[in-house]
Amino acid sequence: MTHLKRQQVPKRWPIPRKGTKFVVRPNFNPQKGIPILIVLRDMLKVCQNRKEVKRAIHEKKILVNGKEAKDEKNPLLIFDTITIVPSNKSYRVGLSENGKYCMEEIKTEEAGYKINKVGDKKVLKGKKIQINLKDGKNFLSEAKCNVGDSVLVNLKTKKIEKCLPLKEKAKILVVEGKHSGEKGVIEKLDREGKFVIVEFGGKKINILIKQIVVVE
Repeated sequence: MTHLKRQQVPKRWPIPRKGTKFVVRPNFNPQKGIPILIVLRDMLKVCQNRKEVKRAIHEKKILVNGKEAKDEKNPLLIFDTITIVPSNKSYRVGLSENGKYCMEEIKTEEAGYKINKVGDKKVLKGKKIQINLKDGKNFLSEAKCNVGDSVLVNLKTKKIEKCLPLKEKAKILVVEGKHSGEKGVIEKLDREGKFVIVEFGGKKINILIKQIVVVE
């Protein structure tokens, strides 16, 4: 199937519940991303319809994480970047305070970097360390980071620039659960209990580590 019924789209998609019966179905990760088509047409409003989006992609006017976009149905994941070549404007996928996807305009040079969460680490032959990230990317790196930390990836060199450790006083973004979209600071870290206490504007809330991403 190439379409989703509008009533079935993920709640994170910032599109009206009423309208045409069907909307585009992402090629993969329907619950974790939003199609390029919806980003360009409905969110950024740089294209009026699907035909214009497909033409822009065909003419290589759209970059995703520094590479030419290939298909309007491919999804953008959180922290992915998209660049509109003719206008030289770049945007990063974020979350609004109500937990829906939003596009944050960024400087063009910032589009060459992406924050990602470390999901796993493996020791390969020759004692090489493979760092597996939450978006499916893997890196051989000597960066000293642990599962749950975030890393800043240089999209041009395809290398990890630095680690953003999961620790007290670290700034985080909640990416899952009822507090999705809220930003705060870790007041207490309990690795054994797999949760953190985060301060949001004067209030303190317990949140599972798997529901947050360190952003600074």
